[in-house]
Amino acid sequence: MIYAHRILSELDRHLDSPVELTLYGRAAFFLGFPDPPPQFSQSLDVDAILWLGQADELEANTNFWEALEETNLALKSEGYYMSHLFEENQVILTEGWREERASISGAWKHLCLTGLPDKDLFLSNLMRDDPQDREDALFIVRRNDWKVGTITEFFEEAVIPDLQEIHDEFDKARVALLREL
Repeated sequence: MIYAHRILSELDRHLDSPVELTLYGRAAFFLGFPDPPPQFSQSLDVDAILWLGQADELEANTNFWEALEETNLALKSEGYYMSHLFEENQVILTEGWREERASISGAWKHLCLTGLPDKDLFLSNLMRDDPQDREDALFIVRRNDWKVGTITEFFEEAVIPDLQEIHDEFDKARVALLREL
């Protein structure tokens, strides 16, 4: 079973109006790449990034938050969930992330899904010095055949949340990633 499809289909079933979401994490890898490695299909959750103000827009104009609660409740016994929703200022991205997103197609009635551009998906996987996240970042590097110069440019473009812990983790993660190239 493809867990991301299961979670998103359940969410879509509970929505009563259109909702735009930007996926990141393994669900974005699985749904956004034509032939992703099989391990990306096994993630038990779906993560999304909201632009500044989108949470309020969703509250005012949709039943998204109730639908999300109903989805998580319905899938709890299966161990699936959607709970990691971060605003753009809480994730390492570039300035133009929102304009460069790619559409993710699917058989949803209300969901309009996009995925982060590759460079932003790459950077978001370096928010912590974690071997699995680094493996995911390296997947993007190899898929795009990026050289060290390109990667260094992305590091310079990164907008890092104003938390010292994230800065420290990003520094460790990028040093470790460059060692693996």
